[in-house]
Amino acid sequence: MANKATKNEVLIVDTIPLLISLLEGLSKLPLKPPSLYIDLEGVHLGRLGSVSILSIYVLPTKVTYLIDIHTLGHNAFTAQNENGDTLKFILEHPTMPKVFFDIRNDSAALFHQHQINIDCVKDIQLMELATRTYGKDYLSGLGKCIETTAPISENEKIEWRYLKDRVRRLYDPAQGGSYEVFNERPMRPEVAEYCAQDVALLPALWNVYEPKLRGSSFWRSQLRPAIKERIQQSQKKDYDGHHKGMARGPFGDMEHKLEQWNEDVLDAAMKGEPFLDESVDV
Repeated sequence: MANKATKNEVLIVDTIPLLISLLEGLSKLPLKPPSLYIDLEGVHLGRLGSVSILSIYVLPTKVTYLIDIHTLGHNAFTAQNENGDTLKFILEHPTMPKVFFDIRNDSAALFHQHQINIDCVKDIQLMELATRTYGKDYLSGLGKCIETTAPISENEKIEWRYLKDRVRRLYDPAQGGSYEVFNERPMRPEVAEYCAQDVALLPALWNVYEPKLRGSSFWRSQLRPAIKERIQQSQKKDYDGHHKGMARGPFGDMEHKLEQWNEDVLDAAMKGEPFLDESVDV
């Protein structure tokens, strides 16, 4: 299949030469704010499922790339450009930020199916939870975040809902669909648009939550270990990304943690020792 572009600048990457061309640009992007926003679609995506499409929205160019994992297979992660860069190298890079919404099942699929130990992840789902001013027991899904906080017009939300519902009927077994629709080639135009639309909205959500975290050293300090724990859990042999407990937030007894954190800050201040690193990213 040839390189395809839509009016929304969505490019399908389904050959190794196209992938290598993409890699040339990805390794030279700015790190602040994050340049790469990523989402995966597949068949029962997770530890036991398979990856069909890896979507990458590149903020500086405002282009979404749909990497066709179903067609390219494991070569999608190991093909090298002239500098030796691979998609695996970028995903595992410890200082190149990658922004996801709920890293858990994506990480499980990448690790168990393709031996990728993803690193330097920013998780917008946890950013929303950390900045929320009401109860933090349960997580919000991407749809709710887009509906309630994405800075887009109501008409744009109507179009987003319409496409979401249309493609859900294609893949949701409960509505007579099948996840195999993500493996159909050539890729259906509505499926390509579906894969592109959510990942292209992630920068807007980042811009909502990230400024709120700048003034909260405590919550910034909680995010990094929480994301690390999510990734570690997703890599376990018995990881189940579809159980009911997935809806609960990870922060637990925050009143006790905040009290202990405040005591540590005060103790460090009294000793004249540095405790807060205001340069730490979320």
